Amino acid sequence: MASKKTNQNKVTPEDVNSRRDFIKKSGLFTALALAPPSLVMASENKWDEKIAEYLETVPLSIEVNGTKHNLNIEPRTTLLDLLREQLQLTGTKKGCDHGQCGACTVHVNGTRILSCLSLATMQQNAQVTTIEGLSKGKKLHPMQEAFIKHDGFQCGYCTPGQIMSGIACIKEGHANSREEISEYMSGNICRCGAYHNIVDAITEVKEGGKEI
Repeated sequence: MASKKTNQNKVTPEDVNSRRDFIKKSGLFTALALAPPSLVMASENKWDEKIAEYLETVPLSIEVNGTKHNLNIEPRTTLLDLLREQLQLTGTKKGCDHGQCGACTVHVNGTRILSCLSLATMQQNAQVTTIEGLSKGKKLHPMQEAFIKHDGFQCGYCTPGQIMSGIACIKEGHANSREEISEYMSGNICRCGAYHNIVDAITEVKEGGKEI
């Protein structure tokens, strides 16, 4: 009798799928009921696609490298994916995608952040600077020049994040010694092991007193 009762209470894959389908449909009906009448009336052709787009995206106003963008994005979009996939700014690299390697470092309102851990919707009206926004025409940023001079990279994959963090390191006041630079750059991993040269580059920019 015990085994029979267990079988009666067992949840099958069909039950799970049925419940998921019910929840999805219920959600859609609720959304339709709450949608503005003008939206429904204007969407007679392919109404399902337009309703889905209306419900699944949010507006975002953001300035990237001095250019303002007014976009509609999915709420789950990270700042990293927005930059790479929608704005085609691929200089910012996707490394670990877990905030552990620093390859995706960018500046938001002057502060360095890991763009893979930040939702784009959190940056409403923010000013974002990526590696592409550092140079002025063909004139490189002093930190870019220093990385080239001191061979601060090998494969180059981590270099954009290293440069963005190096600039922030100086602005934050954490470049007063090689040891301090190493500590405050520890969140940026270089798998090629160019750490010594990276510190050389940051030290030169700091001691040179150039505007960054």
